[in-house]
Amino acid sequence: MEKLSEVNGIMESSKIQLQVNYETLANLFFYPQNEEYKNNIKNIHSYLSKDIPEAANAMQPFIDFIEVATIQEMQELFLRSFDLQAITTLDIGFVLFGEDYKRGKLLVHLNKEHSEAGNICHTELSDHLPNVLNLIAKMKDIEIRDEIASRLVMPAVDKMISEFSFEKIDKKDVVYKKHQKVLLEFSKQYRTVYQTLLQALFIAMKKDFDYVPENYEELIKNAGNSDNERPSFLTSKRDFATGEVKDFVENIETEMLTEKQ
Repeated sequence: MEKLSEVNGIMESSKIQLQVNYETLANLFFYPQNEEYKNNIKNIHSYLSKDIPEAANAMQPFIDFIEVATIQEMQELFLRSFDLQAITTLDIGFVLFGEDYKRGKLLVHLNKEHSEAGNICHTELSDHLPNVLNLIAKMKDIEIRDEIASRLVMPAVDKMISEFSFEKIDKKDVVYKKHQKVLLEFSKQYRTVYQTLLQALFIAMKKDFDYVPENYEELIKNAGNSDNERPSFLTSKRDFATGEVKDFVENIETEMLTEKQ
């Protein structure tokens, strides 16, 4: 019985202890302020090369990019990827829900978790990807942590990755040109290179969390409907399913129309 208890304890401990340093990986998605950003990226690549070689291989094109790019070029590409006329956004709630009220509920729940974990979000919202990665690293409630990771972060990152297809980029550019008249310049050679960092993150997260891609749209439709004191971020109750998961192009079109009103 003692041996069985010991084995159970080891199994439970393995579930609790994360194999990946998510605070380190959060640095992949910070704005490149100066040359130190390049050093941080190289250090993360070295860490992944040792512990998760597949993830390191995925981000190799980004390493090649920072070897030849100036900080200004990196800043411009970061903004063009995630902010100004963006390919996608790093706010996972917007990726999953757009401006739907469920994003608001998600932000409220995440704010509570950040507060309890002592995680500072600085100037970004609580659903900003680096903030959520830092949160995952600090959470003590393992059940909620795993739910956030496997049923919110991984579906969002998967969706972000898909937004870098040239077909989707072209559709977004049509929307941007329609509303803003002029398209910002971009690097044709490296335009989608930030996708490789998202791919590296997704590969790394598979070491700690389960993710079934064919189920995620049904899951996020039903998100944020629990009114419990400590709510689940997602619920499997089909009674609450409303609407469809919108494409990012639809989300930005809605946002731009709202801004014009």
